[in-house]
Amino acid sequence: MTEPRETADRHTPVMLARCVELLAPALAAPGAVLVDSTLGMGGHTEAVLQAFKDVRVVGLDRDPQALQLAGRRLAPFGDRFTPVHAVYDDIEDVVHNQLGLREVQAVLMDLGVSSLQLDEVDRGFSYAQDAPLDMRMDRSTGQTAADVLNTYDEDELVRILREYGEERFAKKIARNVVKARDHAPLARTGELVQILRASIPAATRKTGGHPGKRTFQALRIEVNGELESLERALPASIEVLAVGGRIVVEAYHSLEDRLVKRAFAAGATSSAPMGLPVEPETHKPYLRLVTRGAEEASPAERESNPRSQSVRLRAAERLRPTPAHLLRRRS
Repeated sequence: MTEPRETADRHTPVMLARCVELLAPALAAPGAVLVDSTLGMGGHTEAVLQAFKDVRVVGLDRDPQALQLAGRRLAPFGDRFTPVHAVYDDIEDVVHNQLGLREVQAVLMDLGVSSLQLDEVDRGFSYAQDAPLDMRMDRSTGQTAADVLNTYDEDELVRILREYGEERFAKKIARNVVKARDHAPLARTGELVQILRASIPAATRKTGGHPGKRTFQALRIEVNGELESLERALPASIEVLAVGGRIVVEAYHSLEDRLVKRAFAAGATSSAPMGLPVEPETHKPYLRLVTRGAEEASPAERESNPRSQSVRLRAAERLRPTPAHLLRRRS
């Protein structure tokens, strides 16, 4: 099958074979459905559709451009692929209301910024090239990175840089952003990079990678509400899984991975009070951890595919419906 250059040549899916391997037991049943919650350019979905001839994939993405490119790439699979413009925390609405399905057999989430978004200079995700300060995954809605930098007060900027970027020099960066915008609103990534270079000591810049990495990550997360969406999406994704279904999540920084670890651990742990002689059925775990902790890409993949260097992959299997008392606690 010939792949369009604008998709296949621009993106190498991370830990592709391992993702397919982990999903395989859930996709073996005839008529199985996978929700690829972060479709991107469709690399993971294409591999699944090729490997399992009876599987249907529903691809979610908040980026209309990604849906368009992936749609062209996956067109040969016909109605086995369904694209949906949605954020992954809308998964229950998509599955139940838009598609009329009671449950699905698998969910895949490949978190973070996509290769498409990094490659498109005018999206403003990359600190390597000067571009408008945008960083929205869906450019049809929401605030931009420029809005955040020009309207948030200094304390809020410090909080975002520390929490989302784990930036040691958050206070100095925020102070310098406020000083700069007093003269003129910030509009370009190049302006922000200059501020970062002036805010981060030279010795740190020599050993800590590009000075923009942590700040750009923090702004992207804030602009797109990524962590809030993920916190809602994880339990929602588990709820749409059939018994025996599997969820596989690839995270790229500790904040994402912590949320995934917590959600999986909650499902894989008994909710029974300590000291009971017999564990009630309604308190037994509803998830089984499929991976031992978080898996990393192989040294060979890390060398050939830079995006895989920070990946942390976790997978879990649905054992039984979530107990009613836990569902009530969430609502």
